[in-house]
Amino acid sequence: MSNQKLFNVAVVGATGAVGEQILRLLEERNFPIQTLKLLSSPRSAGVKLNFKGNPVEVEVATPDSFEGVDIALFSAGGSVSLDLIPEAIKRGTVCIDNTSAYRMDAETPLVVPEVNIDKISEHKGVIANPNCSTIQMVVALKPLYDRYGISRIIASTYQAVSGAGALAIEETLRQTKEVLEGNAVDPKILPAASLPVKHQIAFNAIPQIDKFTDNGFTYEEMKMINETKKIMGDDTLEVTTTCVRIPVIYGHSESVYVELKQDFDIEEVKQLLADAPGVVLVDNPAEQQYPLATDAAGKLDTFVGRVRRDLSNPRALNMWIVSDNLLKGAAWNAVQIAEYIAIEQN
Repeated sequence: MSNQKLFNVAVVGATGAVGEQILRLLEERNFPIQTLKLLSSPRSAGVKLNFKGNPVEVEVATPDSFEGVDIALFSAGGSVSLDLIPEAIKRGTVCIDNTSAYRMDAETPLVVPEVNIDKISEHKGVIANPNCSTIQMVVALKPLYDRYGISRIIASTYQAVSGAGALAIEETLRQTKEVLEGNAVDPKILPAASLPVKHQIAFNAIPQIDKFTDNGFTYEEMKMINETKKIMGDDTLEVTTTCVRIPVIYGHSESVYVELKQDFDIEEVKQLLADAPGVVLVDNPAEQQYPLATDAAGKLDTFVGRVRRDLSNPRALNMWIVSDNLLKGAAWNAVQIAEYIAIEQN
């Protein structure tokens, strides 16, 4: 439309893996941008990134960076968000935060557009993007929750190394080469860069993502538990998780067991999933068709398959959920929120 409102947009953490995807999506989807600021730490300042054929220089993120900015998408780490989002809000900026800084803040909406888009209007300057593994699970579970109710969720994740950043990708590729060549492996990044003990990821599965909490669960597992309840708006949900890092580059996979509150027809369940926004049903065991990380990589949707009634509980079912962790799990979810804000103001 010729009189479409244009927005002054900032991307914080523009040179990171998620920031790069945010930038690409803003360009591909022709987001209504008047001006674009790319912000980062001093380390990346001065780098030039391409946007719609034009070079844009990355600037150091400071409080004054947000003067005149309408929408800022943050993906530069929790400490950066905690420092700069209050400053951005003071200057009238609506912030969409990809970090864990504000997710469980009672005043901050935690939004997955396919699940609770109505919560965006409740924001007080910041809207939180959930954890990547939480997002894809609640997208798949929302239609079942609405139709039958859910009492219990047991999730085991198989998470890609890109979720731990570019250095984790490099480490996985390097270790794979070292193992194949018969050389010694020297882990330096995984399971968590800040911890003293590191484990080999090549040809391995590491049952730890992030640090452990006092209850024996990791922070990643607790994020899934707490965020699922908040997004669904249901503290009675019983949720338990085990999060595992595997040597896949892009795309988180999840095995999810769900106990429903009502009896269900399995074909109706599959139809509900097939019709759900953001969900693609890939479920044809006879032809060995089911979601794969290699197929989900680079795509915006959440893929669901292996849908089957549990053998021990007639009101329970099992499913396999796969999505690109950098896209629906991060960048795309954030851009969807930004698009909703833009539409509301046009």
